[in-house]
Amino acid sequence: MRRRRRRALGAAPPEPGLPPAIALETRRGVRDLWADRMGQVLHDTYAGAPLMKLPEDLRLYEHLLWLSAPDAVIELGAKGGGGALWFRDRLAALAAYGRGGTGRVVSVDLDVALARERLDAADPAWPERITLIEGDVRDPGLPDRVAAALGGGARCLVSEDTAHVHATTLAALRGFSRFVAPGGFFVVEDGCVDHDALRVDPAWPRGVLPAVRQWLASPEGAGWQARRDLELYGLTCHPEGILQRSSTAR
Repeated sequence: MRRRRRRALGAAPPEPGLPPAIALETRRGVRDLWADRMGQVLHDTYAGAPLMKLPEDLRLYEHLLWLSAPDAVIELGAKGGGGALWFRDRLAALAAYGRGGTGRVVSVDLDVALARERLDAADPAWPERITLIEGDVRDPGLPDRVAAALGGGARCLVSEDTAHVHATTLAALRGFSRFVAPGGFFVVEDGCVDHDALRVDPAWPRGVLPAVRQWLASPEGAGWQARRDLELYGLTCHPEGILQRSSTAR
C-alpha cells in the first residue's frame, strides 16, 4: 500500500494544474484504490487554488446546495482558498436557476495568508463574494464575527474542515449549527480519520466521529440527524458527516 501511495504521489500529471492520474486496476481492491485517491487529492486544485476534496464529495455538495438553497456558505477551514472559490461559483450557478440568495462565502482559518494569495491569483474580484476571517473555531466569539460578515440572518450551509480532532469538531457544531436553517445541512468533513480501515497515515488525527455522536445525542443536537443515505457515491471522506436539521426545527 505504501509503495502504491508513493507512486500516486510521485506520478507526473497529464497537464499542468491537474493531479496525478490513477489507473483503474481491477485486480486490486477498494482499499488500495482508496489509498491512491487519498494521495491524489493532495494535489488537486480548482482555478489554480488547492482543493483537497474527492470529486464524489464535491458532487454531493452540489446536491446539498440544490436541496437546501442556502443564501451563503460558511467554510471552516480555508486552507488554500480553492474551496471558497468552488462554493462561490456553485452558489452563483444555483442563483441562475432561482435557488439561493446572496451567494456569499465566509471562510475561516487560523491563518488565511495562503488562501488570500491563491484567491488573488485566481480572481482579484474575489472579495465581492468571499470573506476571509482569521480565527480559532474554539473561540466562542468567532460565530458572532461570522454573523457580522454575513450581515444578517442568512440561511447557510456549513462545511467543517478544521483540525479533525474532538475539540474543534465539537466547537464547530456548537458554535455554527445556529446558522443552518430548518432542512439545511452541516457537513462535518473527514470522519474517515476515525475508521481504521480508511486510515492511510498513522499521523492522521482522531476524534471527529466521537464528537459528532456526542453532539447529536445532546440537547443541542436534538432535531438533527446524520443522513447516511446521502453518502451516494460509495467513496467519501465524510462518513456520518452529512447532518441535516429537521425541517420543523425552530
